[in-house]
Amino acid sequence: MIIDTHCHLDDSRFEGDLDDVIQRAKEAQIYGILIPGADIFDLPKAKNISYKNDNVFYAAGVHPYHHKDYQQSVLEEYLQDERCIAVGECGLDYFRLPKDDDKKIEEKEAQKEVFIAQIKLAAKFNKPLIVHIREANQDSFDILNEYAVSAGVIGVLHCYNASELLLELKENFYFAIGGVLTFQNAKNLSDILPKIPKERLLFETDAPYLTPHPHRGERNEPSYTKYVVEKASEILNISTEDLSKLSSKNAERIFKAFNKANSAKIFG
Repeated sequence: MIIDTHCHLDDSRFEGDLDDVIQRAKEAQIYGILIPGADIFDLPKAKNISYKNDNVFYAAGVHPYHHKDYQQSVLEEYLQDERCIAVGECGLDYFRLPKDDDKKIEEKEAQKEVFIAQIKLAAKFNKPLIVHIREANQDSFDILNEYAVSAGVIGVLHCYNASELLLELKENFYFAIGGVLTFQNAKNLSDILPKIPKERLLFETDAPYLTPHPHRGERNEPSYTKYVVEKASEILNISTEDLSKLSSKNAERIFKAFNKANSAKIFG
């Protein structure tokens, strides 16, 4: 049994066969799915999917690419919903910064402001934080230390990027591993995987993105989480069954709604 802790079921690429995707997830022993909030305008769809599927929950947040759309009052409204179990995905993404130096600084500062605001929301509502970091390790580390760790906020480093620096956040954060682990150029992630404390390890798809081998080039979906677990099992020399149980217990620890749902046996 596996929990996919990061899957964009509200993406338009799932509109034609969402029920089939969820059914295949059940058949693949994926008993829980978390939809991250990336675009504030997709939150109604994520909420609707969650209420139609017992062990699918959602988060409310704004991806750094959409920082201009940030509306705190809207997020606070969703965060009061019992099926909204986390804040994010939020963070810093410096991959597509403007070339102009002044605009580059302006973009970075705008992303930081919205990131910090969402960390404060996680503290206010006592919900875990889902963090997106791309080519911004040092700034992200500094902000998380100052605003999250100091406030006792816990969370997940989504699509963990193998940074030794970010691994220092292990007291407060979990590390989610996705399809990148199965890629041929994933040596850094493969090398650092054994250094992640086992009690901090999670698995995700980031579907419909980052499809694992052997399905690269196709749309990703929750049932493919098993390929990531299989690869991690090979690297860690742990059976897939034991690793699935371990990671699911970790997910239930940080996202307690999954623990309650599993106890009630309401998915599958």
